[in-house]
Amino acid sequence: MPSLKSIRKRISSVKSTQKITRAMKMVAGAKLNKAQQRITELRPYAVKVQEVLSAITRDAAPAAEALAAEGHGVEGEAGALAGGEKALHPLLVTRPERRVLLLVLTSDRGLCGGFNTNINKRAEREWKSRTEAGQEVQLALIGRKGRDYFNRRGAPILEYLAGVWDKLNLETAQAVGAKLLAPFNKGEVDAIYLVYNEFKSAITQTVVVERLLPPAGGPAKEQEQGDEGGHGAPSAASEFLYEPDKGALLERLVPMYVDISILRALYESMASELGAKLTAMDAANKNAKEVIDNLTLEYNKARQAAITKELMEIIGGSEALKE
Repeated sequence: MPSLKSIRKRISSVKSTQKITRAMKMVAGAKLNKAQQRITELRPYAVKVQEVLSAITRDAAPAAEALAAEGHGVEGEAGALAGGEKALHPLLVTRPERRVLLLVLTSDRGLCGGFNTNINKRAEREWKSRTEAGQEVQLALIGRKGRDYFNRRGAPILEYLAGVWDKLNLETAQAVGAKLLAPFNKGEVDAIYLVYNEFKSAITQTVVVERLLPPAGGPAKEQEQGDEGGHGAPSAASEFLYEPDKGALLERLVPMYVDISILRALYESMASELGAKLTAMDAANKNAKEVIDNLTLEYNKARQAAITKELMEIIGGSEALKE
């Protein structure tokens, strides 16, 4: 049986750990409220931007595929959609996905349960499955946990974007977007995908693989899950009158879509990380309390055994003296 001193030392150590986990739980909970409010406010705006863009580009999709099939470069494809003539924004041109860029969002720190493990394994499966299908895959990484994970596996890392989580705002999303658009505009990649955790609740985060460029056609994800009675109804965006024209609108709307989509993914990932950390620290706090209770019980048993042993020795010595 362990000595009383060693048990007391273990209890003290677990109590110190419990103080840390309790403090981290409180910090994560306070930050989660702000992050959850932030993503709740951004989601409707991001969804509406995607919906309007989808409505505008729905008719232009066949033209994009035709231009790509004819071998036109992405440079010079932009133009106004005036007089009923169809033209495309360079970022809307669809090409066969031979070269794909994956933007993987992980955290800089651990102690957040399976948050980083889930996203890294999902991104690794995406990378290997696409490679087996004959595609050339490159990775752009946000977060040190993703960088370390894929460095150990010799993944084709195009760029590691450091310091993103230190200052999370629209300017940061625009800087990330500029890094991603550079190879796409040069024709070095044919499609860009986001791999991140979508926030559902503090205990639920869902790994999402979502195409950023070229934008996926059709209504936004939230609109696809609407009422069944809405099938066949015309989109509200299709009833709009565009002034001066759709082409001028696309010049502003497409970059806005890219920035807002990246910002939303960053917000979703941050809220998911905080939710996972809150859940993990709550579980750690409960486990620490259970360990302390078990160690305290063990300590009391050992102490009682030591007292009983001392009493037996005293009684035995007293009986020996009587004889």
